[in-house]
Amino acid sequence: MNIAARQQLLRHCRLRSNLPHIRTYAQSYVEPRHVLHHASLAIGAAVVVGFSFYFFYPDPSREAPTSTTTPLSPSHFTPAKVLMNEVSGPDTKLLELIVPPELLPQFDPSESPFAPIWSVYIKDDDIQVERPYTPLEGVDGDGRMLFWIKKYPKGEVGRWLHSKTRGETIELRGPLRTWPWREDEWDEVVMISGGTGITPFYQLFHSVISPSPEHRTRFTLLHSSRTPADIPPPRIMDKLSAFADENPERFRLGLFVDSREGPPHPSHLPTPSLGRIGKFAIEQCLGLNGRTSWWQRLFGESEKPKPLRKVLFLVCGPDP
Repeated sequence: MNIAARQQLLRHCRLRSNLPHIRTYAQSYVEPRHVLHHASLAIGAAVVVGFSFYFFYPDPSREAPTSTTTPLSPSHFTPAKVLMNEVSGPDTKLLELIVPPELLPQFDPSESPFAPIWSVYIKDDDIQVERPYTPLEGVDGDGRMLFWIKKYPKGEVGRWLHSKTRGETIELRGPLRTWPWREDEWDEVVMISGGTGITPFYQLFHSVISPSPEHRTRFTLLHSSRTPADIPPPRIMDKLSAFADENPERFRLGLFVDSREGPPHPSHLPTPSLGRIGKFAIEQCLGLNGRTSWWQRLFGESEKPKPLRKVLFLVCGPDP
């Protein structure tokens, strides 16, 4: 590979490393065998170059400075102290961090960077890799943030965060707004989550849904876990369940599990349905699965058409 071609490949790798993860789908087809042989060699070389480039070429986000005096910002890292890091389920922990309150940014409430769904990047100092995490309840006036962190077998930052103890320092940068919310723009919002994908929806629940039960938008949260033991901890589920019981016309909660193996779910929570979140569950939450017999259709009064509703679907979870 000549110098010009290598420089072009490195520039391409740098652009790719700064892009968010996007799940893509494409049709597949069979290449001739000799083409596959040369293609695999080229792909292997590109992967090696790209991997080496990621760790050894300067990257703006990893080179962002650390400041102990400048307010929290996406442009630099801010040290935060670990207040708590407790086990909350199989491979999950509740991690509480605190940023000095004097480093919280001042802003106009109408232009808050902390609403309604936002995240921060947390950096693993050992290998200089950062990942986005969503504070469950935002940040309070004292600078405290609570995270629900899952440890994946190949997740560097998650494993590193699980090893932290009270008093240790973790660097983060943000806030970065994940999704804009406009009051009463939608008649209904259906949130579908799996695993720790519930965290942005819980943040929306904390900042928008529970403080204002009089708003006309109706919310439904359908959450899927592997087993009852993997259901989010009481710190998350108790508030969701209680609010759903008290405001059934405003907020509904449905739980699903892939398997009922292991200890049962807490008795005060809705009984999880067995299986994945499918078409029937979505139609049921939207009131679209009503059935009438042929006798009613033949001799009964014709059903009046329902008014059109603006429905928004939000989906967050791990790759299948």
